[in-house]
Amino acid sequence: MKVAAKALLFGFLALALVPSHFATAQMGDACVRIAYVYRTMHWVSHLRNAYQGVVGESKELERVLAQMDASAKTFKAIEADVIWDQFQKVINETDTEQGKIYCRRENGEIQMAVDFTAPDKKYVIYSGGKVQVYQPKIDQVNEYLPGKNRGEVESFLVLGFGGSGHDLYKSYGVRFVKTETVAGVAADELELIPKSDRLRNNIARILLWIDSAKGVMVQQQLFEPGGDYRLAKYSDIKSVSKLPDNIFKLKTTAKTKFVSPQD
Repeated sequence: MKVAAKALLFGFLALALVPSHFATAQMGDACVRIAYVYRTMHWVSHLRNAYQGVVGESKELERVLAQMDASAKTFKAIEADVIWDQFQKVINETDTEQGKIYCRRENGEIQMAVDFTAPDKKYVIYSGGKVQVYQPKIDQVNEYLPGKNRGEVESFLVLGFGGSGHDLYKSYGVRFVKTETVAGVAADELELIPKSDRLRNNIARILLWIDSAKGVMVQQQLFEPGGDYRLAKYSDIKSVSKLPDNIFKLKTTAKTKFVSPQD
C-alpha cells in the first residue's frame, strides 16, 4: 500500500512540474505541452485506480481474517466429508481418495484424524505430536515425528479449521484473491506464500477458500515446487462440541507392523 501511495504522490509531483520542465527545455509548443499533461494525467489516473484496488483488497483481506479469528475463538471440534485429489505432474495423473476428517482442540493440544474409505481404507492420525498412517490392506503403520517442527506442523494442520486468521502472518505472506462460489457456498480465496526457505522447499504456495459466513475452510490447494499439488474439498462441515476419543486412536491388529521411514 505504501508503494502505491508513493507512486501516486510522484505522479502528482510530475504533473505539477510540467511547466518548469518545458520552460527549461524551451519547447514552447502549447500542443505538445497539452499532450504531455494529458498523458501524465492518464498515468496518474491509472496509479490512483491501482492504489484504490490495493486498499480494497486490504479491506477484504482484513474482513476474512477477522471472520477466521472469530471462528477460532469458539472452535472446539469439527467433522466433515473430504475428497482429496493428489496430482503428479511427471506422469500427469490424479489419484483421488475420499472419506471423513475430524479435528479438535483438546486441553490445548491439536488432534486430527482422516478416515479414508475409498479407493482403499486408510487412516491418518495426528495426536501427541506424532503422525501415523495406517494401511489395513498391508497391515502397516508409518510413523512420523515432527520433532522441533511440531509447532509448524500443527499450525499447518489448523489452516482454516480452528486457526486464527491473523496468525497466518507469522508463517506466510497472505493475499486476498477473490470471492467465488465453491460447491454452492460463497467463499473467499486467500493465497499463502511460506516465509521460511525450509518450508518453501516443500510448499510453493497454498490456496484457501474460506466460507464467507462461517469463517471455516471449504477447500484447500497445496502446490509443491515441482508442480505437483493436492486439492482437498470439504463438505457437510459440522462444528461440534465434542468428538469421541477413539476417533484419534488407530484400530490395529496384533500383527500390525510399525515403521518409522525417517529412521
